[in-house]
Amino acid sequence: MLAALAFVATIALITGLIHLYLWKRLVRDTTTSGRWRRIGGVTALVLALLVPATMAGTQAGLYWLAWPGYLWLAVMFYLLVLLVALEVPMAVTKLVLRRRVAAAEPTAAAPEPAMVGAAGPADPPAADAVGQADHDPTRRLLLARGAAIFAGLTATGLTGYGIRTALGPPQLDRVQIPLAKLPRSMDGLRIATVSDIHLGPLRGRAHTERIVAAINRLDADIVAVVGDLVDGSVAELGEAAEPLRGLRSRHGSYFVTGNHEYYSGVEEWVQELDRLGLRVMQNERTEIQARGGVLDLAGVNDVTAAGSGLAAPADYAAALGDRDPNRPVVLLAHQPVAAVEAAKFGVDLQLSGHTHGGQLVPFNLLVRLQQPVVSGLGEVDGTKVYVTNGAGFWGPPVRVGAEPQITLVELRSR
Repeated sequence: MLAALAFVATIALITGLIHLYLWKRLVRDTTTSGRWRRIGGVTALVLALLVPATMAGTQAGLYWLAWPGYLWLAVMFYLLVLLVALEVPMAVTKLVLRRRVAAAEPTAAAPEPAMVGAAGPADPPAADAVGQADHDPTRRLLLARGAAIFAGLTATGLTGYGIRTALGPPQLDRVQIPLAKLPRSMDGLRIATVSDIHLGPLRGRAHTERIVAAINRLDADIVAVVGDLVDGSVAELGEAAEPLRGLRSRHGSYFVTGNHEYYSGVEEWVQELDRLGLRVMQNERTEIQARGGVLDLAGVNDVTAAGSGLAAPADYAAALGDRDPNRPVVLLAHQPVAAVEAAKFGVDLQLSGHTHGGQLVPFNLLVRLQQPVVSGLGEVDGTKVYVTNGAGFWGPPVRVGAEPQITLVELRSR
C-alpha cells in the first residue's frame, strides 16, 4: 500500500512539473493577462491532476478514468517532446528579433545631425525604430502561438496514429536464429513468441481471442508467453484470460512472469495459468524432445521478484545449472537485462519482451539506457537475445514506431 502511494506521489510530482512547463509555453506565452489565461491555468491544473488520479483510480477499479487519463498522458508526452525540441529555434528567432530592434535604436538616439538642415528628414527613422520596438512583443506573441499550434496539432496527430496502431491487430514477424549446438534434425524448430499482452482496463477477452487465433495460425512447435500478461487480479481478468486455453502447439505452451504479474497477485495467476494449460516456468527447465533431438527450455522469474515477498527471485543456477553443456538451451526471461546473468551459464538464446519496443518514439532511447536490447535480435556477452515488441500496451493505448507484434522464432542448425 505504501509503495503504491509513493508511486502515485512520484507521478504527481513529475507530471506537475511537466504541466507547469506546458502552462508556461502554451498558456502564459500565448495569452495576455485576462480571461483566457485564467481558463488555461485551470485547464492545466485539472489535466495535471488527471494523470495521477488515473494511476490511482484504475488500481481501485475506476476504469472509466483510463481512456481520458491515458490518452492525455500520450498527448502530454508528445507536447513535452515537441516543445523542448522547439526551444533552440525559438530562442534563436527571439535573439534575431531583439538584435533587429537594437540595431534600429542608435538612429532614434541621435537627432542632432538632422537638425542642422531640417527636422523633417530625421523623424521617419526614429518613428521606425519606435515602431519596431512596439511590435517586438507582438512578434514574440505570434511566434509563441505558432509554436503552440504546431506542437498541439503534431502531438494530437501522432496520438491519433498511435491509437490506430495500438488497437490494430499485431503484426506477425518471422525471424531465423542459428544456434551452433542445435542438432541438424531439429533445424527449423519454431517457437511462437508473444509478450506484454497487458489485459486490463482497456483490453479484454476479445484482445486475447485475437492473439490466440494469430498464434494458432502459425502452427508452432512451442508457444512462449514471456510475461506481463495482466494488469489486474484473477477475479477481474480471469474471464479475459480464458481463451488462452485454446493455444495449440506440438510441444506445449510455456509462461514466465513479468514485472506486472507481481502487481496483480502472482500466486493466483500462476495457478490460473496452470488451469488454462500453460506451464509456468519458475526458475526451472524442461527437455523438449523433437525430431530426434533434444533442446533445453528454461524459464526464470522476473528480476523484480527479488524482495517482493510474493515469489522466489530469479534463480539462474536453479534453472540453468547442472545441465548437459552440449545441448542448446533457450531461456524465457521477461526482461532483456536478464541476459547479463544468463550469459554466465552459457545460454544460447534468450527470448524476452518488457520493452514494448519503446512503445512511443523517442521513448525507446530512454529504454536503451536500462535494457541491452530494445527490439529485435541482439547479443549480450555471447548470448543471443531476441526481444519482441509485445502484443499489447501499458498506459496510453498508443504505439508510435513500435507496432504490436507476435514473432515466430525459427531455430536453425549450423
